[in-house]
Amino acid sequence: MNISEDTLYSIGDVAHRTRLSVSAIRYYADEGLVPPTDVTDAGHRLYGVDAIARLELVRTLRDLETGLDQVRSVLAGTTSLRDVLAEHLDVIEKRTTDAQSKRAVLRALVRQEGTVERANLLHKLVTMSDADRQRLINDFLDGVTAGLPDEAIERIRKVRPALSPDPAPEQLDAWVTLAELLQDDRFRAATRSYLHETYAEFPGSEISTPHVQEFIDSAGTELMPKLTAAHQAGFAADDAQVVVLAAQLVEQLAQAFGVEADDDLRRRLAARYLDLDSVTLEALQDEDYNATEGRYLELVSIINDQPHPDAALLDSARRERSDADGPSFGALGQWLSAAILAAR
Repeated sequence: MNISEDTLYSIGDVAHRTRLSVSAIRYYADEGLVPPTDVTDAGHRLYGVDAIARLELVRTLRDLETGLDQVRSVLAGTTSLRDVLAEHLDVIEKRTTDAQSKRAVLRALVRQEGTVERANLLHKLVTMSDADRQRLINDFLDGVTAGLPDEAIERIRKVRPALSPDPAPEQLDAWVTLAELLQDDRFRAATRSYLHETYAEFPGSEISTPHVQEFIDSAGTELMPKLTAAHQAGFAADDAQVVVLAAQLVEQLAQAFGVEADDDLRRRLAARYLDLDSVTLEALQDEDYNATEGRYLELVSIINDQPHPDAALLDSARRERSDADGPSFGALGQWLSAAILAAR
């Protein structure tokens, strides 16, 4: 039955239509929120269309846990519905954030046997301000990169976590895990040792020098894409154009490292490229890497909702053949090795 503007309905009918209890309708009337449209001689309350609409609004607001004073303001027209809903949205969002924070703490405690002290620490990590998070990250990066070449420090410091104001549960979990590691003296020491061995000692120290980095950022970024494209296009390693590119690569690498572009260098480069896939896999699957820098990069990628920086390299190193996603490092390395030896 459709509601008529002139029809008055009993409190039982209104309760059925609005899904409010009879006692709630009476309560809202007694509070002056929605008085009955009329009352029968026997004292029974009757409600018209406007009153029913107001009761439905009250039910909606109360379902959203809006306070009675706010409901009264909306019904009286002293406060706009939009302002009340916006204010309530802020409250709900804060509750959601708090619930996610508690969830992250509980999950971390369940994963490992938790103590009261650790529970307090985890809660502190989750509720850190942006400024405190940045100080923690900077302190960690300053400590583990001390003594490295400036170019290595700059490259390492570019990858840093940035927790979203509204993080997904997995991002918050990753931040809790990372924040604990950043304060773990053993993790700091292991990461510092790995980075020093990788970047401060030969050959990492040599690769980090300005002249080598200049090659990587200029000539290297021009030649390698051309060589890779030629390989994907099916050019033979001894093709004249490929040999010219390979010769340029050897010459510019020699200049970058300050050595002669002779047969000895070509043989050493060819041998290195021949094992390109295994060398890459060995580096990216190294236990020390995965326990230190690799673990840091993994957690940062989750927090930032971005691919792991080394994921593409690892995928290429594992790929057995060239396909639509790109060349395998094994096939590309063998091809480059042959091209370099042909460039005599």
